[in-house]
Amino acid sequence: MALNRSEQEKIELEHQAAKIFMRLYEAAKGVKIRHIWHNKPVKPDVSCRLKGVRLDLEVAHLYASEQEAMKILGRELGSKTREALKLLERQKNIEKRLVDALQRILLSKAEKKYRSDRVWLVIRNAHPEWTAELIARNIKSLHIPQEHPFDQIWLVTDFEGKSGIIELFPKVDFPQINNV
Repeated sequence: MALNRSEQEKIELEHQAAKIFMRLYEAAKGVKIRHIWHNKPVKPDVSCRLKGVRLDLEVAHLYASEQEAMKILGRELGSKTREALKLLERQKNIEKRLVDALQRILLSKAEKKYRSDRVWLVIRNAHPEWTAELIARNIKSLHIPQEHPFDQIWLVTDFEGKSGIIELFPKVDFPQINNV
């Protein structure tokens, strides 16, 4: 089945974010993470292999405004996303705005169910004013929902991946595999 332009752009953004995350994770942890492919709904967005074992990645993008999201996505937003971003735009304090935006993603993704044994959430920051330092200073203000489907939650701190990744939540370590 052919994808429409909007769906194809979404997949490309998810793959780009996953590739950036995988490169940064591999450099930080010194383990191989390879072979990316896209999944159908009810599974996380992307799958790969970490230490030879399947790992599913749910990808989200962190935006500060409706205009920013539309510029990056190249399309109109859904009504729910538009409303959430309009509320966010009213917040003038940049740190509070960051925390609110991250919190919105965490709450939204926590409600999802996946057919996966192991899934990580990867959030890619798309707002240039939210630096790695600003994010690191404010992650203690986040409230990770008690119930969520993610083994780990990671944040790519800038759109290009130049300033690294931050682990927001380590629920469990990836299993040690001796033969890899």
